[in-house]
Amino acid sequence: MPELPEVETVRRGLAPVMEGQVIAHAAVNRPDLRWPFPPNMAQRLTGQRVLQLRRRSKYILADLDSGETLLVHLGMSGRMLISGDPLGQFVHNHPTPEKHDHVMLDMENGARITFNDPRRFGAMDLLPTAGQEQHKLLAGIGPEPLGNAFGPEVLRAAFTGRTAPVKSVLLDQHVVAGLGNIYVCETLYRAGIHPARQAGKVAAGRVAGLVPIIREVLEQAIQAGGSSLKDFRRADGELGYFQHNFDVYGREGDDCRSPGCTAKIRRIVQSGRSTFYCPSCQR
Repeated sequence: MPELPEVETVRRGLAPVMEGQVIAHAAVNRPDLRWPFPPNMAQRLTGQRVLQLRRRSKYILADLDSGETLLVHLGMSGRMLISGDPLGQFVHNHPTPEKHDHVMLDMENGARITFNDPRRFGAMDLLPTAGQEQHKLLAGIGPEPLGNAFGPEVLRAAFTGRTAPVKSVLLDQHVVAGLGNIYVCETLYRAGIHPARQAGKVAAGRVAGLVPIIREVLEQAIQAGGSSLKDFRRADGELGYFQHNFDVYGREGDDCRSPGCTAKIRRIVQSGRSTFYCPSCQR
């Protein structure tokens, strides 16, 4: 499932052709994805101006001048692709609609935004912009890791007294928003912390040290356009390439990349997810 860098990459790709533009026509080609679409979604989107595109955790939020916000979740295989972009950055002609093109937004500037989702694990919803933080998918989400509200004190409070593995705590969206399996594995490797270590037993200094490492990993991944594993594509249809920079994720049995380390990367399963780590560098 796309994590924060992939969703942010898509948001940045969509912003130049959607922000400030009117949705001239919206087409909804099925009644649902993971959940049913909201009633009359096509009619409620048509004619609305997109005031701004934001990201909250793993969700893209498009604020409309109607006072509603379009929430988009990419799910396992969802893609938001652009065609006909007047800025000349993407494919100029609209491709023939495909079987899994479930929602299409034709913008007044000539761009078309297509939501394609073969597995249909994605989601779209319309919610009041005012008070949107109370929406069931947004309520209780922790601070953004790249924002000012995220700091050492947040992690210290979340880790104190916890017997859960440190990886599980970092994956908790109530602790910090947007982190997923890939980037938590990479973060813990850079921090030298074993993923199975109890969170409450991580020294305070090492907990504080996680904050800049989390930001560094995420910022590098965003600059690389995210990580393309299986289905992820950027808004221009291209692949991200941060997967070529993975130190541990997906590298079971490969040599550790730390200078002087002779260990092999290992994989364990935690809460049904694969965790990759170096048994020598991470303690």
